Amino acid sequence: MSTPSTYKTDTAEFRGRWIHYVYELQEKICNAIEAEDGSALFATDDWERAEGKGGGGRTRVIVNGNVFEKGGVNTSVVYGRLTDKMRTGLNLDGDKWFACGLSLVLHPLNPYVPTVHANWRYFELYNEEGYVIDRWFGGGTDLTPYYLFEEDANHFHQTLKNTLDLFGEDLYAGYKKNCDEYFVNQHRNKETRGIGGIFYDHLRAEDEAGLEKLLSFQQANGNAFLDAYLPIVQKRKDTLYGERETVWQEIRRGRYVEFNLIHDRGTIFGLKTKGRTESILMSLPPRARWVYDHQPEPGTEEDKLLQVCLQPKNWIV
Repeated sequence: MSTPSTYKTDTAEFRGRWIHYVYELQEKICNAIEAEDGSALFATDDWERAEGKGGGGRTRVIVNGNVFEKGGVNTSVVYGRLTDKMRTGLNLDGDKWFACGLSLVLHPLNPYVPTVHANWRYFELYNEEGYVIDRWFGGGTDLTPYYLFEEDANHFHQTLKNTLDLFGEDLYAGYKKNCDEYFVNQHRNKETRGIGGIFYDHLRAEDEAGLEKLLSFQQANGNAFLDAYLPIVQKRKDTLYGERETVWQEIRRGRYVEFNLIHDRGTIFGLKTKGRTESILMSLPPRARWVYDHQPEPGTEEDKLLQVCLQPKNWIV
């Protein structure tokens, strides 16, 4: 952990720039999703933390659209004193904290269009004198298809890699590995939630110049999201489907629910520490299904998807 002398005492200007970017990115993504859907619009819910806790956020939710059955693009700017649960649950040591980020999940209606998740966040930790004693960025994005199109997987991963390569050609492999290892239902024979993406946390800078580079890195990843995802939506949203595809979509959505409620650290911590339940559970799909001991027939398109969830692969051609 860096010493207080490493950092400026007042980081309000830097925080302000990140907060401004987060709200701009939320607006940009919501506008693009509304345009792609062509019917539904995002509802906006500005909220403040209850019980005298600091900060709040803006939850934006879209439902029952032509393309997107349910989705949320949420921002939060929150702060307060470290609780014992935060110290033990997050392995933190300090007096006060600040966090700001954007988190999104989009669940399309058509089973041939994948669900997508992303978040980008910044955290500061302070000692009793008010000095910043630690600060870091984290985030990533991952794709959860119901039917596998390898060209879509290639596009998604290549877009992410192209963005990361601007900051270091060794980054993508490590962050992809992090994602493959994190978004896993361990209780389902180590079955991944989808085809992965990138995932990183606790990216720290040694000095102010390094922090500026990390800010640029985080913004570049946020800016790459629409380029990675929307072309897939546009290619698949009008694909014809029937009951078979819908049932499989609901089964796979059940796996999504299982991961979020059993394994996802953010969801579990938020619920245990009395976070805003509506925003936390926004990530869950509107429909899901659990079929006893369901196994797709070998060689089917459903089985093809399951096999890559049981054995992650390299998607860069």
